[in-house]
Amino acid sequence: MTPTFRTSRPGSAADPSLPHLILIGLPGCGKTTVGQAVADKLGRTFLDMDLEIERREGRSISQIFGEKGEPYFRKKERELTEELKLVGNMIVSPGGGWVTSDGAIDLVRPPSKLVYLKVRPATALKRLGPMRMMRPLLSRPNPEAELERLMKERKARYESADHVVDTELYGLQRVIDDVVTLASALR
Repeated sequence: MTPTFRTSRPGSAADPSLPHLILIGLPGCGKTTVGQAVADKLGRTFLDMDLEIERREGRSISQIFGEKGEPYFRKKERELTEELKLVGNMIVSPGGGWVTSDGAIDLVRPPSKLVYLKVRPATALKRLGPMRMMRPLLSRPNPEAELERLMKERKARYESADHVVDTELYGLQRVIDDVVTLASALR
């Protein structure tokens, strides 16, 4: 049975013979913004994994964390990742902690390619602005220290990506263009 996702292109064919492009990085690095723009430019399907989990669970990520805990959320994230093996050709934006789920990357790679949208924690926090309160791990008293901790914990996995795009060096349009170029090369 083919999985049913709520994506940017309902009913679009996610060609299983073509690899996914999966954007990884800290919250606030631009995974959703860049991913949606890249998918639009290329006419590909965009999947925001957090939004898909929220849709399936009927509650926000914050509610899931609060009511069922992070391990439950990571389990749902892994189940969704397993479904990604059945389809292809999507631009995928998992949550920032997706890389920490044991074996998640191995489930989709190869053939999927990972692009790390690199950002410093202080910049990520500025980009998130008040929306940081929607992120369970960043609603703590010192969100910048929390982002620093997350970066330290996840850095090696982020840096294991197939490509790195430094979002500190370039404006949003240049980052989008760079990722479009990378995604186009996957066909």
